[in-house]
Amino acid sequence: MDEHTAVRAVIMSTLAAALALAGTTRTDTGGARQPVSVDQEDVTLASAAERRLALRMAPLENELVGVGMPVQVFFSAPITGVSAKRKVERRLTVRMSERVWGAWRWINDREVDFRPREPWPAGQRVRVVADLKGIRLGNGLLGAHDRVLNFRVGDRHITHVDGETLHATVYEDGDAIREMRVSLGKPGYETWSGTMIAQEKRAKMIMDSDTVGEPGEYRVRTHWNVRLTYSGTFIHSAPWSVYDQGDRNVSHGCINVSPEDAEWFYDFTRRGDIVLVTGTERRLEFGNGPTPWAIGWEEWKEGSALGRAIKGRPLR
Repeated sequence: MDEHTAVRAVIMSTLAAALALAGTTRTDTGGARQPVSVDQEDVTLASAAERRLALRMAPLENELVGVGMPVQVFFSAPITGVSAKRKVERRLTVRMSERVWGAWRWINDREVDFRPREPWPAGQRVRVVADLKGIRLGNGLLGAHDRVLNFRVGDRHITHVDGETLHATVYEDGDAIREMRVSLGKPGYETWSGTMIAQEKRAKMIMDSDTVGEPGEYRVRTHWNVRLTYSGTFIHSAPWSVYDQGDRNVSHGCINVSPEDAEWFYDFTRRGDIVLVTGTERRLEFGNGPTPWAIGWEEWKEGSALGRAIKGRPLR
């Protein structure tokens, strides 16, 4: 099991257990708005006869997300074979208040994601309908239920982290609203370059190098953490590196900012906001977190079993 798969497995199992936490609170020490949800029916079906296929979806119902947030559909058993995947895609409907082009892509046999060709329009309202109850999907699998998900898209938040100048610029609807000095990963621990999204937020957490296979390298309590990758890239408060920020790279791959900037960014950011990092030598790998923007549109479409884009249906 590679590093990304191992970290993803831990995150997903932890998040699935936290269904009740539908939002992030600043007093929380670990719980945050979670990328998946699961109910008791899902648990029962997933552990019962494997002919019954359960599913869950993200974002959360009525969640306000950033313009980069994908739709994620997770299955309790693998969907194998092109025919079964095509059947699933045909039963997934995306309705939008402003119709745009998008496409599904199979991340693996248990997850299929939808992203628009370009980031969502600000203010977009989306409804996703999974009409799979009673549908036979091969290998003895039978869809257990239907699901409907509604979510909203907030203002266009895009943060550009420049690895050459060691400054970050935060944009809201195209206007630069804040500049932050940063310190990125030092040699050997370079920060990923690429287009990421905010995945979750934790007001407090302990970062331990043991979780990435380097026991004893560091163990530190951090505040105002915004996760960008499964492998452990965060934007977070780093009071110990304030004098390095804007000048040199001293982190283990995270994006260090001042406590004041970190708290502001934590409050400003919602799940699905885009963070673009440029100017480092290490390129973001597709699959290191929800990474719908790490590959181009044509490559994304190739991951659809139907092999084509779809235009969202009218929201009604």
